[in-house]
Amino acid sequence: MGHAVIFSAQAGRDLEAIVSFIARHNPAAAERLGNSLVDRALMLGKLPRLGAPVSRRPGVCRFVQKPWVVIYYQIEASPDVVEILRFWDARQDPGTLRLS
Repeated sequence: MGHAVIFSAQAGRDLEAIVSFIARHNPAAAERLGNSLVDRALMLGKLPRLGAPVSRRPGVCRFVQKPWVVIYYQIEASPDVVEILRFWDARQDPGTLRLS
């Protein structure tokens, strides 16, 4: 049995912003990308250790969804939950990333 996957409010806003931006030029591609990101995030419920730890952020991991989105998440041991913290467009300034 895997972990439950929950999405933070910020992750929902991130996903909406990414999909909306792409949809301005290609609605079909935006839908595919949005579905792909959600599928990848849900996959972390079965494979929570798939991502790499984030340095200087104990308990936070990241998983890159090519070509340019990084999924940040944390694993809670009790109950078994993976919380998706952010869908980060890696083309943005990394200095503006907030994970709290």
